[in-house]
Amino acid sequence: MTESAQTPKHSRIDDIQGLGLGVFLCGIGLHILTHVGLITGQTAGLAVIISYLSGWSFGAVFFVLNIPFYVLAYRRLGPAFTAKSLLSVTLLSVVTELLPHGWQMGTIEPWLGAVIAGCVTGVGLIVMFRHNGSLGGFGVLGLIIQDTTGFRAGYFQLIVDAILFGVAFFILPPHLVIWSLLGAVIINLSIAVNHRPDRYVAR
Repeated sequence: MTESAQTPKHSRIDDIQGLGLGVFLCGIGLHILTHVGLITGQTAGLAVIISYLSGWSFGAVFFVLNIPFYVLAYRRLGPAFTAKSLLSVTLLSVVTELLPHGWQMGTIEPWLGAVIAGCVTGVGLIVMFRHNGSLGGFGVLGLIIQDTTGFRAGYFQLIVDAILFGVAFFILPPHLVIWSLLGAVIINLSIAVNHRPDRYVAR
């Protein structure tokens, strides 16, 4: 029996609910993160920093920042991947715009906000990854660099995060950057430990 015959497949409905759930969880994580004044990594982190500095909404900034990456994704990774990325980014932008209108949070200590946001976002990203979803941005660029040069996408993303957190030290109080790093570590550990192809075989 071939591998493709043995491997269970996600239906279109499976993918829709998976991407929807993943995006919603990531939106909750970002809502908590920005409520306590923290940042995160990758394109979302850049959008958060620009939002803090400009006063523009995160959702609008995040959507605009991703536009150039759609072109790259379409040319190098195909229309299906691009369509899922576009849908996911658009939904996340909408979710992060709507959540503050229906959920006004009280006081949360920054360290606890980092832990909650890291856990929720990590789970959300795992759900998205298991349905071949993406939030676009630097992740797309990392995959393209890996395919064309062999330089690993993970290392590229680490470099991007190092730059973002380095910049954050100049615009945020140091303790908030440190708690932001805690949240980023929780996200990455959650993905590394729980999202393993040898344990999860559905496609």
